[in-house]
Amino acid sequence: MKLKRISAIVRPHRLEEVKTAVADVGVSGMSVSDVRGAGNSPELPIFFGNQEIQVPLPVKSKLVVVVPEDKVEEIVRAIILAAATGEPGDGKIFVEPVLDALRIRTGERGEVAV
Repeated sequence: MKLKRISAIVRPHRLEEVKTAVADVGVSGMSVSDVRGAGNSPELPIFFGNQEIQVPLPVKSKLVVVVPEDKVEEIVRAIILAAATGEPGDGKIFVEPVLDALRIRTGERGEVAV
């Protein structure tokens, strides 16, 4: 079976809802990290007095799961429902193929390693 990696960049205050939604679909293995970045909205300078400074990139949360291909659409829908506020900056979801997965402890490969 083919594996896919789903990476979701979401607002930090929506992370718990997203994790719960993904777990409710039956995915227990996930990685979460704090990231900084901007999507289609470039950094805009702001002015303090007469000095121009760049606003730092906003902090977002990144959730990554590797799943069988047949679960991708269900997980993507769950993430969208949990993460969406309807405002710019809700985030992005990326789906990529995974060539292989290997569990270091046992040497298992493929779907059983996930």
